[in-house]
Amino acid sequence: MKLQKGSVVRADAGRDCGGLFTVVSADETYCFIADGKSRKLASPKRKNIKHISLTGGMIELNDITDKKLRKLLTDLRQGTE
Repeated sequence: MKLQKGSVVRADAGRDCGGLFTVVSADETYCFIADGKSRKLASPKRKNIKHISLTGGMIELNDITDKKLRKLLTDLRQGTE
């Protein structure tokens, strides 16, 4: 699994299971994810990469706010339903 900054992922385990998030940073074991609502860009959630799956989407994180991130993820969620 190749995670990059800005990759859109779906949480497969934990209390945020089923939610869409974007990767803020990643290494070989963990990544930090944010959705702009419960997990802000300033304080992302650390998540094991075994507990997420890639959706194929990308979001450019340069100069983005939590509000814009929420809007983009909502648009992606509605596009997949």
